Order: sequence, then C-alpha cells, then structure tokens
Amino acid sequence: MVRPPATGHVSVKEAVLPFNRFPEVDTALGPEMRSTGEVMGIDATFGRAFIKAESAAGTELPASGRVFLSLNDRDKVFAVELGRALLDVGCSIVATAGTAKVLGDGGVNVESVVGKVSERRAETPDRKAGGASRDAVHLIEQGEIAFVINTPQASGTHSDGEAIRKAANVKGVALVTTVRAARAAVQGMRERRESPLGIRSLQEYHGKVS
Repeated sequence: MVRPPATGHVSVKEAVLPFNRFPEVDTALGPEMRSTGEVMGIDATFGRAFIKAESAAGTELPASGRVFLSLNDRDKVFAVELGRALLDVGCSIVATAGTAKVLGDGGVNVESVVGKVSERRAETPDRKAGGASRDAVHLIEQGEIAFVINTPQASGTHSDGEAIRKAANVKGVALVTTVRAARAAVQGMRERRESPLGIRSLQEYHGKVS
C-alpha cells in the first residue's frame, strides 16, 4: 500500500472571484460566477492556512472588531458555537433579531440587534441619531462592521441577506456565507492571535516532505 507523504503542513486552495468588478452581483455563489484563478495558503494548521488563502484571494479577516452575524433558520443551530468563538477572539457581535434571540438564549452577549433592511423606518433597539433605523447595510456603509457572517436563504430569493452581502462587497468588508467557512475563519483568527503568521518558501516546505 502506498502511503501519502508526511508533509508537516496543510494547504488550502481558494478560488479568486471577481466580485469587486460586479458589485451588483450577490456574493452567494450562483452558476453565473466563474473563478478568475486560484490561490493557496500553506501553514502548519488548517486555520492558519485558511486565513492565508483568504488573504491571497483578497479577503482580509480582521484581528478584532464588530462582527455582523445573521444565519438562516437551518443554520441557527450553530449560532451559539460561532458566537462564543467570536467573543473568544476579541470580537463584538451585532445580529438580526432571530439570530440574536438564539445567541441570547445560549448565553452569548450581543452588542446590538439591528432591524431589517426592508424596515429602515421601523423602530429598532439600535437607532441612528436623527431617528433613522440602523440596519446592517447602514452599519457596513458607515465602516462600523469588520466582518460579515451571513448564510443565505433558499436560492433564488431576494432578501435582506442579498443587500447585506452586496454592501459588504462594495465596502470591501470580509464576508463568509457558510457555517463551514465561518468556523474556518474564526479558527484562523484564533490561531493568528496566538502566534503571528509567518512566511516560508515552497522549497522550505518541500524539504520537510518525507
């Protein structure tokens, strides 16, 4: 039996997608989007390799800051896990009402609850001076959000999530749209917090393969 070589490192490949050239396109991937290339992150652990791959693809995950968290109903079961992990790496959380309730019930502190984009004039717990409702898009446009975790509703639906993802794309805010990517991102943020990322040549990595 042939055994794979022991490498001592993990490689993560990431597609490069031209969302910056098409701000009107929803970043929840559909068949109309095509990769313009691929990049790879290499490091000792998956989290560190993931954060390098995201950086190479143009997504800079923050070291801390305000995170907007909104999960679809299917993914809300993961809200408490993600919320605790985000707080552990020094982030604060802003969430929509449904996600905030799940977080609160699980003992996770939410800094503020924001209203729906479609209800900008409605009363919300967090309001802009002058009376205008502060929804997620407003916070992103004002530079108050460092990272967006938003898992979309069923494909083909036009929702608040679509407006939020487009706003993050235009503003250049780090964005993930799946629970798996959110977990990987937070893992990378935690490991980077514990020890700064380093750079090594491919020759150095290749020399460690046995």
